[in-house]
Amino acid sequence: MKPGTRPILVVEDNEFDAEMIAEALLEVGAESPVERVDDGAEAVDFLFRRNRYAGRADDLPALVLLDIKMPRMDGFEVLRAIRESDYTRQIPVVILTSSNEPRDIDECRTLGANAYVVKPNDARRFTDTVRTVGEFWTKLNELPEHAY
Repeated sequence: MKPGTRPILVVEDNEFDAEMIAEALLEVGAESPVERVDDGAEAVDFLFRRNRYAGRADDLPALVLLDIKMPRMDGFEVLRAIRESDYTRQIPVVILTSSNEPRDIDECRTLGANAYVVKPNDARRFTDTVRTVGEFWTKLNELPEHAY
């Protein structure tokens, strides 16, 4: 399956941030549909096709954009679940969070995040940051398959 047709999973409890992420991805021409879940527990359900996602197509996300500070299950637990499973281990995960704490950055690196991006506080810089992530993702998927 072409990478651009698999979904990008946005795991974000803040509706405003999630909308800005989706808009920025559209602006850079990301072809992947954007799926959003509100917290880590729902992300795990989505990824492993459990509960309300049991009938979902068996198409793993092309990319997960993951917040770490969320209710029910935080991003660390989601990242751990992704990396511990043979089924999901290869999914690229970009941490997109407002936390600038060194211990959070270190924990995400230890758990196997592909990148850690701090969300700026103002809307314009936040959109620019997400746009940059989207542009990188789009360019990566334009490379010939053997290039990566």
